[in-house]
Amino acid sequence: MPEIKNNTPENEEEILENTDDLKAEDTEELTEEEPEETPEETVEETVSEEVPEDAAEGPEVLTEEPEEKKSFFSRKKDKKIAEYEEKILKLTDQMQRLMAEFDNYRKRTEKEKSSMFDNGVMKAVERVLPVVDNFERGISSVPEEDRDDQFYKGMDQIYKQLVKVLSDLGVEPMETVDKPFDLNLHNAVLQVPSEEEEKSGMVAQELQKGYTYKGNVLRHAMVSVYE
Repeated sequence: MPEIKNNTPENEEEILENTDDLKAEDTEELTEEEPEETPEETVEETVSEEVPEDAAEGPEVLTEEPEEKKSFFSRKKDKKIAEYEEKILKLTDQMQRLMAEFDNYRKRTEKEKSSMFDNGVMKAVERVLPVVDNFERGISSVPEEDRDDQFYKGMDQIYKQLVKVLSDLGVEPMETVDKPFDLNLHNAVLQVPSEEEEKSGMVAQELQKGYTYKGNVLRHAMVSVYE
């Protein structure tokens, strides 16, 4: 068994000497080792190692949208543009149709107005024509020697004025005598013999004048026809 020494003053001095030797050796070892890095240097090195070189550009790299996200928004924008273009085409087509319908309506109403006016004129003139016929009969019954009378001249002037008013409205008398008989223009009431074969079927005499209004028959002419 090892010998147990008593803690005498002599032994205590030896223990203290040994302790001092150990402290001296530890101090020499610490001086020979490299100095430890400070916490600040360690943090800087860690940051410099972890942050890549491209991080210097910083915000631009971080704010840039990913390719997938950009393509999603671009597709959404293209879809919206396509929808708006389709709506524009539909509205344009509707507007063109409405303009065409309005133009047809305008033409139709103008035609109806013109037709109503023409019908009104024709009905009014039909009532005036018998008055014209009476003027013609009265004037034609006056002998040649009495036609210098002022009364006759006055009646003749009124008749001419009435005929001019009708002409201004578009009412014109038909030319019938020695013209071929036409069922669309003439109303034959008599047949008279003809000495010339060439006159067969021609109008021999006008018994009542016929009139046209703007090319349309207003009143058929009452005539006699050669056999």
